Amino acid sequence: MKIDATITDEQVLNLLGERLLGVRLGRNLTQGELAAQAGVSKRTVERLESGEVAIGLSSFVRVCRALGLLERFELLIPEPAPSPMAQLKRQGKPRQRATGEKAASDNAEPWTWDEP
Repeated sequence: MKIDATITDEQVLNLLGERLLGVRLGRNLTQGELAAQAGVSKRTVERLESGEVAIGLSSFVRVCRALGLLERFELLIPEPAPSPMAQLKRQGKPRQRATGEKAASDNAEPWTWDEP
């Protein structure tokens, strides 16, 4: 099954767990050996492979690092590339904040105190 927007969160977790299991078995590692290499408990590896929700992201990263999968995270969330026009506007300076939504139009009446 492919991971895409049409599947549930639980299905995503189960698929990730199945894939981690496959990689671990492909490297001929026991759950205990992987846990020791990753610096997590064996139960954490069991939970990851079963797709249980109560696993912290840091544990997932540790296990992926131990399996040599960390570099693939670059594909998961690639570094955003600014457009050439945005680069020119900032003159090489990195963006510091989002602009948010535009304020009300200039045609709006100025705000005043409500006097009785």
